Amino acid sequence: MFVIRMRSKAGVRGTGVRPEDAERIHETSLALLRDPGVRIEHDGVCERLLRAGARAGTDAQVVRFPRGLVMEAVAQAPREVHFADRRGGGYVVGGDAPTRVWSVPGMNLLRHGQHRPFTSNDMADTARLLSALENVDAVFGLSLDDVPPGARDVVGLRIMAQNTTKHVRVLSFTPGGADALCEMKGAADGAWFSVGFTAHGPLRWTQLALEIFSRTAGHGIPTTVNGEPTAGASGPVTLAGSAALGNAEILAGIVVNQVLEPGRPCVHNLGLAHTLDMKTAVAVTGGPENHLFAQLGAQLARLYNLPSCSWVSTESMCVDAQAALEKAFGFATHFDAGVSLVWGAGQLESEMTFSPAQAVIDDEMVAYVRRLERGVAVTDDTLALDLVREVGIGGSFLDTEHTLAHFRDALWEPGVLWRERRAKWSGLTLAERAETRADELIAAERAPCITREQEKALVDIETDFLKRMKR
Repeated sequence: MFVIRMRSKAGVRGTGVRPEDAERIHETSLALLRDPGVRIEHDGVCERLLRAGARAGTDAQVVRFPRGLVMEAVAQAPREVHFADRRGGGYVVGGDAPTRVWSVPGMNLLRHGQHRPFTSNDMADTARLLSALENVDAVFGLSLDDVPPGARDVVGLRIMAQNTTKHVRVLSFTPGGADALCEMKGAADGAWFSVGFTAHGPLRWTQLALEIFSRTAGHGIPTTVNGEPTAGASGPVTLAGSAALGNAEILAGIVVNQVLEPGRPCVHNLGLAHTLDMKTAVAVTGGPENHLFAQLGAQLARLYNLPSCSWVSTESMCVDAQAALEKAFGFATHFDAGVSLVWGAGQLESEMTFSPAQAVIDDEMVAYVRRLERGVAVTDDTLALDLVREVGIGGSFLDTEHTLAHFRDALWEPGVLWRERRAKWSGLTLAERAETRADELIAAERAPCITREQEKALVDIETDFLKRMKR
């Protein structure tokens, strides 16, 4: 069978980014890691890096990373990463595995036209909604305004476990919370969640990030290692310069994780890089440059034989045409670039806000793009030469067995996009229909996500953690 799929003009996935460009960025990153190096704001991690072959820099806690140490650590990290769900399944990312889509972190909720801080009840509703969306593969934790900041990761994980069986990406807040998360891992069927952190550059890993990596090491918990330069602010305004800087930060983070836990599953994440809007001073997440960063990140991750990650975001404040424009281009280009993991379902306002209606629309966008990725199958059966001759000139294919056998595979059917005639149209916009659909999915009956014993174990860990916080 011959299959026609989307391909870039250059013959590789990711228009505008060539493998040789990734090689030059890689070499520049290695040069930065050698000189000036990276500030590692954790004495214990610094000591372990120096024992592993790193070299002391010119200032306190600055570490220089020789090429050999970096490439040895990259080689230790698995080519593919398994993200488990709560049903003993899950999926693999990296290698030749298909692109997966996750939801997003955030602080606020936009629902039924009301914008407000995100709460624990919202986390339960969001987890239920995302569980029902077929094209969302993991549920991301959000900041819970009604929970003390130091406990938002622990409480959030318990709520998500009660309301979804999909893989969970924890939003980490404290080192103590990381300890409790590791306890929760064993209480509910293994590595069903992952963690991650971002370098706060330029060329700097903070104490908090390194503590999260340290305390979750040794448990087989996958982690995303994020470089998040803002071109024009915390990185050079040129995309190549910021990519080289962000990639250096990621490589340093991968070395740290491999020193702490050899073989730890790591995802290379340059796709969170921003640009600075020079008129508004807003860190942009939905511009064409963001998609080019994602493409660069995918190429670099392939160079290292690692999974890649990115986000698809928008600066729009509501579910509107701007959100549709920026996110549709995002999903299409990130999938075409071969990014392993794409965050973005439900995201608005530069990752600050989650919208259930936008999540429903994003789920539809991803289904649309996945249909494009599947391409056109060209076989004797799909060419249907004999059928065309049989139906003949001026005939109809509607009532043929061939149409009945193939229409579901050949033709994509949307869930909330409008395809009826005007006479049947209620006047509701796509955003309004998506809001209604989100409400229906949140309210739908479903089986329990965890056993009573597992729920009790998680609640006990959470309760003990909250008591320790108060001491």
